[in-house]
Amino acid sequence: MGTHHPECPQRLTAINDHLIAQGIDAYFNYHDAPLASFEQLLRVHPASHLERIKRASPSHGIVHLDPDTAMNPHTWQAALRAAGAGCHAVDLVMGHECENAFCAVRPPGHHAERTNPMGFCFFNNIAVAARHAIVAHGLERVAIIDFDVHHGNGTEDCFAGDERVLMCSIFQHPFYPYSGTDRPAANMCNVPLAAGSGGEEFRDAVTQAWMPRLLKFKPQMIFISAGFDGHYEDDMGGLKLLEKDYAWCTEELMKLAAEFSEKRIVSMLEGGYVMTSLARSVGAHLRILADL
Repeated sequence: MGTHHPECPQRLTAINDHLIAQGIDAYFNYHDAPLASFEQLLRVHPASHLERIKRASPSHGIVHLDPDTAMNPHTWQAALRAAGAGCHAVDLVMGHECENAFCAVRPPGHHAERTNPMGFCFFNNIAVAARHAIVAHGLERVAIIDFDVHHGNGTEDCFAGDERVLMCSIFQHPFYPYSGTDRPAANMCNVPLAAGSGGEEFRDAVTQAWMPRLLKFKPQMIFISAGFDGHYEDDMGGLKLLEKDYAWCTEELMKLAAEFSEKRIVSMLEGGYVMTSLARSVGAHLRILADL
């Protein structure tokens, strides 16, 4: 997205290097992300949204769709693969080729509204994946968990009022994109956290707000918008989470998935912009998902 932009290729390099350094990379099966089909994208976004982004794609240089969200000549393909990764992961999990999957994707997706790219996001990757599970695989109840420091306004926009989806989130408030607290729909379980909140407040949100809703909902599949910019080292936000908090939350979701979802989880990378804390946090998340 341009020199010095926080949403940079080094994010994925840092994750891969950490997994190798920790000696756990060999425990995973790796898949290249396919391009999302227009059929898959149109379950979430109208054709006008796809056309707008494709038309904006430059033949050279960088163009900005807003001050934060930029495209270069390769962004269109990258965004298609980011969305395609979630659908492919759903197919793998539903086909019993793996119990769960983590999609290390760029660009992220949870700020992309039905008709509006924003916040580094073009297509709502987690929404496309969740809708794929519902439409292509016939699931009746899916849960979306979002622990990014920023509210997943795009995901809420895509699913507000959809009784097949329960979205549970925490986010720093007040903070970009300044949403999530104004009369959310009944299928949204939003827990705003004040700047400076840490593991104790996060765990209270999970146990006291999320879990009662999730236990009642009985999701058949769990999706995670895995943003790690709430880490105390990440200066993109003001939360004070640690790797052990992400690991604990992942473990709680694994227990829930074992009870209701046949262990089916698809996690997709969202935020996380300090390379060291991002890599360690993803590593902690993956260790729990892979039962290492």
